[in-house]
Parts: sequence; C-alpha cells; structure tokens
Amino acid sequence: MKLYSNEIVFRGHPDKVCDQISDALLDAHLKEDKKARCGIEVLGGKGKIFITGEITSTATVDIEKVVNRVLKDIGYHNKYEIVNNIGQQSKDIALGTNDEVGGAGDQGMMFGFACNDTEELLPTAQVILQKLSKWYDEERKKCSYLYPDGKAQITGYYDDNMKLQKIKYFTISYQNDEQHRKEMDDKIKEKCREICNSYKIEVEEFLINPTGKFLIGGFDGDAGLTGRKIVVDSYHSFAKVGGGAFSGKDPSKVDRSAAYKARELAKRYLKKYNLDWCTVQLSYAIGVTHPLAIYIDSNKGNIEVDPSLYEECTPKNIIKDLDLYHTCYEEKAKFGHFTN
Repeated sequence: MKLYSNEIVFRGHPDKVCDQISDALLDAHLKEDKKARCGIEVLGGKGKIFITGEITSTATVDIEKVVNRVLKDIGYHNKYEIVNNIGQQSKDIALGTNDEVGGAGDQGMMFGFACNDTEELLPTAQVILQKLSKWYDEERKKCSYLYPDGKAQITGYYDDNMKLQKIKYFTISYQNDEQHRKEMDDKIKEKCREICNSYKIEVEEFLINPTGKFLIGGFDGDAGLTGRKIVVDSYHSFAKVGGGAFSGKDPSKVDRSAAYKARELAKRYLKKYNLDWCTVQLSYAIGVTHPLAIYIDSNKGNIEVDPSLYEECTPKNIIKDLDLYHTCYEEKAKFGHFTN
C-alpha cells in the first residue's frame, strides 16, 4: 500500500471565484456573439476585483453587473471596487484563428484522462471531493453561519494499480462564523462518511480546520487569480496536466477546447478497448488547423492513432462536435471541468 493525496477547492476559494467571473464574462459575450474572442483574466483581493485580458466582440456586456451577480451567487455580499482593464485581442493572433483559417488559438499540449474507477470514469477520490464540494455549496446557501471559502484533501491508501483502498486522512478546511463549529464539524463528517460509504471506502481520521479557526477568508484573507487551480480543474494530479488554464478563454483557444476533446477521446478509448485507464495528449501550433501530434497511452500500452483523428481534432470540428458555443462555462468553473 502507498499513500497518495489529492485536493479540491470550494466555489468560494478566491482563485475559483476569479475563474467563475472569467467564465461568466465569457458566457455573456458568447451569448450575444458566437464569434467573440476572449482571453479574460481576473485578480481579486482586499476590496478590489481587477478585470484584464482581451476581448474582441460585438456583444455589449455590463461587466460590473456580471461580476456582482457571480459574487452574490457564491455568497460574497461585500461591495468591491471593480477595475475594468480589458483590451482587444491582438490582430496578429486573429490572422490565424479567424473563421476562414480556423487555426488553433495557441500552441501547447493538452491532456485528457479517463479510468474505470467510477461511473463518471474518474478516480474515486476525485469524485468524492467533487460531491463534497457540491454538497457544501448547497449547505452554505441554507446556513447563515457557513461562509463560501474552503478546500478539502484526501490522503489515501492505494494499491499497485492506483485504486483507492482506504482514506488515512480526510482534511477539510471550511470558513464559518466559529459559533456553530461542533454542529457543523459533525455534519461534515457525517456527509463525508456517507459519500465514502457509497464507494465502500473507510475513513480513518478527519482533520477539520486544523489550525483551529477559519473565520477570515475569501478576498479578505487571500488574493485570487484566474488559472491558478489547473490541477483541481482537471484530474487532481492523477493524470498529466497541460500547460494552460481553461477559464476566460473562448473555444478557439485549444488550451480549453482540446482539453475537453482529449477527455472525450480518453473516455471513448477506455470503453472501446475495455481499459483500466487511458490518457490522450493533443498538441498544436498557433494558427495551424490540425494537431501536430496525437498520443494515446493506457494500461495496455500505446494505442495506434487512426489518421482520421487529426481531422476530427481541428479546432473547428472540436467546437462543432462538442457544441462549445452553447456550453455554460461558468458552471464548469465551479467544481472542476471534468465531473462526468
């Protein structure tokens, strides 16, 4: 047996808040203009929300209204100064990514992963943490003494095939008013055990708010930045992670769209060849329509790539096949981009 850890951050974690704002602004632009080109970055902290990056779009979006709506939905009711520093996309990039050319919006490599551990085709510990974070968000909406910020981590015993056998430490740090700790600690433990029992996983020990107190959080306790949680957004370190973040980027950016496609391919090949796990890598050059390379690995070894995949994995075809102009990206930014 070996010990291995993975983590998730709750919706109210400052970095995740910034991801959700970036994607809410992207959604607002794509709703009015499917050809919008966006690369939106958000920085938050100490009473300010700073919006920067580039947008080229015919849409008219009230940025301040969108930001405040997201903050309120997450559970932050303070008034923040919103600084709009958005510019336009570089014309040099547009040369290779416009509809006529249809090239990749950036260079880089993206990974997709699937395994047979759960019905979601994701690692068991990842699914447990995603279910916990979704439950916490719903519970927070009902309880005035629960606050949005938080994170959780599983340190588990794994066999040689990286299958979770038991949880040694289940660590949960959650922001609260510190007046209802005993009641809420017990409730969280109960929910964690309920989720884990559904996978026949035992928990040896809980570590809840190990410092002893978590009252100050969010942008009062920390700064947040778009794209700082790429491991949480993908596969919790159970699989390789590409070089780029997802949030705030329109589908022409292969950092996002190709990562979604690689996941779809990993699930496809997992089922086709009855695999325990499958990893897919796609790589691109900016402005070039077809992938530079496609690599598929599995517990049964390397899988030969059908040449037709190169056409299937052009940005245009990915966007069409996955219907990426009609996707709610803010929703994906809440609990991880791969939940099913």
